[in-house]
Amino acid sequence: MARTVIHQPKVAWDGACAFVGAAGGPEYGTLATEMLGRLGTDWYGELANTRQRLLDASLEGEDDEHAVTDVEVARWRVRLEDLMRRRPDLISAVRDLTEGLADTPAG
Repeated sequence: MARTVIHQPKVAWDGACAFVGAAGGPEYGTLATEMLGRLGTDWYGELANTRQRLLDASLEGEDDEHAVTDVEVARWRVRLEDLMRRRPDLISAVRDLTEGLADTPAG
């Protein structure tokens, strides 16, 4: 029987990029609802905070927007790695949320 190896840093990186991208885009509402149901209110709140920081940065100018995006991806990567270490049972939820965003047509 073959075992699947989950590379947690890769799952965290992919999730971080997808979540930050969605936080600043039209997928936000869908992701927020799914995140609330699968990961809980703390994660829902963190996504809302990320969205607000991205929106604030977009009003301040392009340089700020790119810097804030990079910082948000780094924050989410660390959060997700920590979550998966503490709660390995949620790895599939993170992967499902990330894959769900990849399946969403860009608008």
